[in-house]
Amino acid sequence: MSATLEEKAGRRDGTTGTLGTLLDNEGAERPSEREWRALVESVAAGNQTALRALYDRTHRIVYTLIMRIVDNRESAAELTADVYHEVWRRAAKYDAAAGSVMGWIMNLARSRAIDRVRFDHRKKRFGSHPDAPTEASGDPCSETLELKQRRQAVREALRVLTPEEREAIVTAFFSEMTYAEVANSLDQPPGTVKTRIRSGLTKLRIALASAGEGG
Repeated sequence: MSATLEEKAGRRDGTTGTLGTLLDNEGAERPSEREWRALVESVAAGNQTALRALYDRTHRIVYTLIMRIVDNRESAAELTADVYHEVWRRAAKYDAAAGSVMGWIMNLARSRAIDRVRFDHRKKRFGSHPDAPTEASGDPCSETLELKQRRQAVREALRVLTPEEREAIVTAFFSEMTYAEVANSLDQPPGTVKTRIRSGLTKLRIALASAGEGG
C-alpha cells in the first residue's frame, strides 16, 4: 500500500520522485539557501515575523502539493496550516546537512498529505465492515497523541477567524487569487477583503504560535 500511495503522490504533484519539477514550476525567484536557513533559525528562536515570511514565500506551493495528493480543498487547507504549525515546533531541529529548507518543508507537507490519504482509506475500509472498530485511534502510525494534539491546535486556530475572514483567506491563498479577484468573487469591496485577509492572518499567526509555545 505504501508504494502505491507514493506513486500516486508522485503522479498528482507532477514530480518524478523528487520535488524539483514542482518547485521549478513555481516560476518566482526564490531566496538563496542561506536566506532560507536564516528564516528557519529565526523561527526556531521564536520569531513570528520569520514564520510569516516563510509562510508567505512557500504556502502556495505547499498547498498545491497537498491538494494534488488528497484531492480535497478543505483537507488541503487544514493540512497546510498543520504543516506551518509543525515548522514552528520543529524549526530548532532542522538539520541543514540533511537537505534544503524547501525540501524539508515539502517533505513535511508530503508526509502529512500521505498520512491523511492512508487514514481516509482505513476509515472507509472500517466503515464498510459493521463489526470492525469505529475508530483507527489504536493505530500508532495514524493517531499518535502528538498528531491528535497538532490537529486540535490547527482546528482551534481556525476557530479564531470570523466566517468572513476564513472565506477571504481560503479564496485568496488556497485558490491563488489576487485581492481584486477575491473581491470580485465574493462581491465585496477590495478594501474590505484586504482588511479581512490581513486581520485573519494575524489571528492565525498568533494562535498557531501560542499553540506551539504551549506544546
